[in-house]
Amino acid sequence: MAAATISVDEFQALEQKVLLTVELIKKERELRAAAEAKLQQLQHDFAEMVSAHSAAVAEVAELKDKLSASSETAGELDAMKREREGVRQRVEAMLAQMDELL
Repeated sequence: MAAATISVDEFQALEQKVLLTVELIKKERELRAAAEAKLQQLQHDFAEMVSAHSAAVAEVAELKDKLSASSETAGELDAMKREREGVRQRVEAMLAQMDELL
């Protein structure tokens, strides 16, 4: 085999290309590490948001139940007020009849 000869300029150009390639690889690794760290942070944030959303959905359901119960209670209270008014009117009528007898 014949030995290939390379001029000094060609060797320096090749050396520069190798150094540039090494720098590009270093930069790519740094960027990849930063992207992976950001991805982990975003995944963590997303998990927290999902958890908070689930808690909010549960709270909304609980509040709806309480509102429904409150509406039922308000209806019962109105019915009791009407019943009380009816009883009051009957008692007044009985008292009026008793006054007539005396």
